[in-house]
Amino acid sequence: MKNPEELQNKKIFILGYGMENRALVDFLIKKKINCEITICDANNVKTRFIASQKITWRLGKNYDRGLDEFDIISRIAGYPLSKLPHPSPLLNRRGGKKGKRPIISSPVKLFFDFCPSKNIIGITGTKGKGTTASLIYAILKKAGKRVFLGGNIGVPMFSFMDKIKKNDWVILELSSFQLEDMKVSPKIAVITNFYQEHLKPVDPVNPNFHKTLADYWKAKANIFKHQDKGDKLIINKNLKSRIKNYQLKGKVIYFSKSDLESRLLGEHNKENIAAAVAVAKTLGLKEKAIAKAVAGFKGLPHRLEFVKKVNGVSFYNDSFATTPENTIAALNSFSAPIILLAGGADKGSSFKELAKVIRKKVYPVRNLSLNRINSTGIISKSNSEAEQQDIISNGVKLVILFAGKATPRLKKELLKAGFLKEKIKPAGSMEKALTIARKNAKNKDIILLSPGCASFGLFKNYKERGQQFKNKIKK
Repeated sequence: MKNPEELQNKKIFILGYGMENRALVDFLIKKKINCEITICDANNVKTRFIASQKITWRLGKNYDRGLDEFDIISRIAGYPLSKLPHPSPLLNRRGGKKGKRPIISSPVKLFFDFCPSKNIIGITGTKGKGTTASLIYAILKKAGKRVFLGGNIGVPMFSFMDKIKKNDWVILELSSFQLEDMKVSPKIAVITNFYQEHLKPVDPVNPNFHKTLADYWKAKANIFKHQDKGDKLIINKNLKSRIKNYQLKGKVIYFSKSDLESRLLGEHNKENIAAAVAVAKTLGLKEKAIAKAVAGFKGLPHRLEFVKKVNGVSFYNDSFATTPENTIAALNSFSAPIILLAGGADKGSSFKELAKVIRKKVYPVRNLSLNRINSTGIISKSNSEAEQQDIISNGVKLVILFAGKATPRLKKELLKAGFLKEKIKPAGSMEKALTIARKNAKNKDIILLSPGCASFGLFKNYKERGQQFKNKIKK
């Protein structure tokens, strides 16, 4: 399909009435596309709908039955491909007669079909894609280009579709679930990093997950797999081995770390900046303009976000850290003593490396003799447990663990790594966690919310978790 007019007189099945599909429905109505729209969802989502056009609803338990009745199925990213009866004999007939089976599509696939501009920059990666996409947007905006930002970052693509002109630039943050059935790639593809995630169902709103790490990578690879000659793949040099067997038509550009002045904390953000800078240089922007835009970029909420300083104690909100790797990156961004708020829902991650990082570096504090620490910085076996109470490991003086299915595993790894049991405290709420943290904090300490786990259970999502943290601190 090349334009929305091709949807005229089609039966369209909106499979999951999430943000992206809602924007698609609004777009079709605004454009007066004469089509039959059926919205299906497991939940009662009628309250979200404010259109005058007649809509058919399928809500509740059997919402995703009878898919062979439709011409096009627009699957929200939260709906697993594995649950679609496709391909199967069921979708090869309609009303008992053989016929053309429905097109399995999605808002992102339709966006690529209909977008007036082919100047699309797609960004994916396990983490950092939101920051990188936003930074690219800021750089291009500063350079005076007409540019739009959307996708997984929380701005539905179809919410600005009718504003896009032929020579505009579109920046899309793309998740693996948006990419997993893509048959087209953006003009410029960016992969920030890649490590284990989404291998276990965690999010009740988005039950989709990848069965293996290979499946996860396969989904991510669609961002560059279908590129043509003249297109560009900008990818972390650490992933060089992952793309060596692909027959790529476009140009490959590797990035590592940027030394440009920035407000963003952490070594991982140096990589995000490097990716954004590589994109800007590809578009011919001047280095001085790029550096100025990078220096002025404040970052995104819930990503190592400085909240407030109270009585010499600094509070940082890194609620977006939903994997152990994220928390490791956050911890390595500071050298001051840290009180860490961690734990939560289980995504199937291993906490072994995180526990080692928390425990790895030790240094003496006041009233502790230096000769009790060996030359490598590790506590000698002769130290009594009471003396070890005065040791801070890797800057982490206390770990406060939120209740959640992953928390016992994290605690177990901390104890195995040698972190003192007395320095691990449970918390059943954000208020309780902050009460414990404030009680134990001293001047120049950092209270860091960087859970390394998903939020579901105590919190609706990572945003609610981070917002609670910020609200209670500001009060």
